[in-house]
Amino acid sequence: MKKIVFLLIISFVYSCTLKPAVDSIVINANIYTVNDNFDKAEAFAIKDGKIVDVGTNIEIQAKYRPTYINDAKGNTIVPGLIDAHCHFYSLGLQQQKVDLTGTKSFDEVVEKISEFQKKHKSSFITGRGWDQNDWEIKEYPTKEKLDKLFPNTPIAVSRIDGHALLANQAAINLAGVTTKTPFSGGEILQKNGKLTGVFIDNPMDLISKIIPKTSRALQIEALKTAEVLSFAYGLTTVDDAGLSRNTIELIDSLHQTGDLKIRIYAMVSVSDKNIDYYSKKGIIKTDRLHVRSFKVYADGALGSRGATLKESYSDQHNHFGAMVTPISKLKEYAQRIAKTDYQMNTHAIGDSANYVMLQTYSEVLKEKKDRRWRIEHAQVIDPYDFHYFENILPSIQPTHATSDMYWAKDRLGEERVKDAYAYKKLLNKYGKVALGTDYPVEKVNPMLTFFAAVARKDLNDFPEKGFQMENALTREEALKGMTIWAAYANFEENEKGSIEIGKLADFTVLDKDLMKIDYAKIPSVKIKGTYVNGELMN
Repeated sequence: MKKIVFLLIISFVYSCTLKPAVDSIVINANIYTVNDNFDKAEAFAIKDGKIVDVGTNIEIQAKYRPTYINDAKGNTIVPGLIDAHCHFYSLGLQQQKVDLTGTKSFDEVVEKISEFQKKHKSSFITGRGWDQNDWEIKEYPTKEKLDKLFPNTPIAVSRIDGHALLANQAAINLAGVTTKTPFSGGEILQKNGKLTGVFIDNPMDLISKIIPKTSRALQIEALKTAEVLSFAYGLTTVDDAGLSRNTIELIDSLHQTGDLKIRIYAMVSVSDKNIDYYSKKGIIKTDRLHVRSFKVYADGALGSRGATLKESYSDQHNHFGAMVTPISKLKEYAQRIAKTDYQMNTHAIGDSANYVMLQTYSEVLKEKKDRRWRIEHAQVIDPYDFHYFENILPSIQPTHATSDMYWAKDRLGEERVKDAYAYKKLLNKYGKVALGTDYPVEKVNPMLTFFAAVARKDLNDFPEKGFQMENALTREEALKGMTIWAAYANFEENEKGSIEIGKLADFTVLDKDLMKIDYAKIPSVKIKGTYVNGELMN
């Protein structure tokens, strides 16, 4: 009997040593792998930050010897969520400024600025988030109240979309701006021959250039704060749509020291100098940083009437918006970038700006394959121009549709609005769409992206039957747009975006099955865990 027991022990020990050692296994999970077949699974194994096997609980547990067992307890797991268009660094910076998002009147804006100043005693007040479309009086504010309350403290607060800015007279004086100051690519609003304090698109730079520079310590704090917020909402990769070389190099240094762990796909803010530098340097690819695209602006935003339209705004006769970059310069950028390995990712909102960029892309990419150049937003498209998207990737933000639907028809009219926020139509042309939030313009939470994509409603369940539901995405399409298609948009589909053998162990754990729960419950889905390289980040 002793001999039999001894042999059984030896056999057990021997069989264990034959099992491959792994760092961890995840079991008892409701896994959406988002592979080519959109297969389901129960478990997977992780070694050295990568997925080495996917299967059932029995298969994975029988096959591997893990250092750690992660019991998901029936929770849903999806590939690490990717925000294909956001402003990660700006989100962090905004936490250091007065937050004006959600204000329902200009009086509330003034009140929030006053409260902020009592607490911080800032020598130059900055902030972001006001939106006159949310106010009872849907008109641009003027600076008089700020002039009276803050005669000696400069103030510059941006509209929610970052395409308009309100400055008080102290800031205007510091910038040396008068009613005769020349400008292009936007507007400096006047009333009765006097400046109102509102600057739209390019003229905002007149004020921005006098805002005190952020210290390196505060820059680092901003990046770390944005990481905490992003991880909390299940994001493992973020596409920051427009960064300076200095910020990119700071991010890289923080990655190297381990002080920053989120993966970042950095779009370089376009300039002649940056094209020269990065075209010579080539693609930059580390474990957590990927630099291979330029962010370009064609026009402004629809909410501030800066988007460039083919026909005038329905609510402002003879106003067409403005190209913030001259068309000749846009074409020059495209020609130069086409000679590099970099993407060109262009902000285009209005149907005129989209046409210019779509035609420009098509011309310079005639002989070039798989460049994956992106139109960021692709918000208003002339029905005759959708065909261009057969070879141009739409990078879209579903919550813009549900935020803008209250006033988009006013801007565009009954007919033109039908081809705005046309996500299904764009998907049908290209075959993929990359989904993002555009935070901090919208909220960070990607569950709201998913909800807006499939239900086309806001959090107040409006409209009851959804906004232009012919352009809603299916749940499978929405999840792909936030994972594998977003990875594809970054040239990263072979390393992330699905739970498959050989891919990075980036995954997000949810407390509900977002693929099956009632639509109304989608916004309430909570993040149970965000993992990068198999390591819990939140």
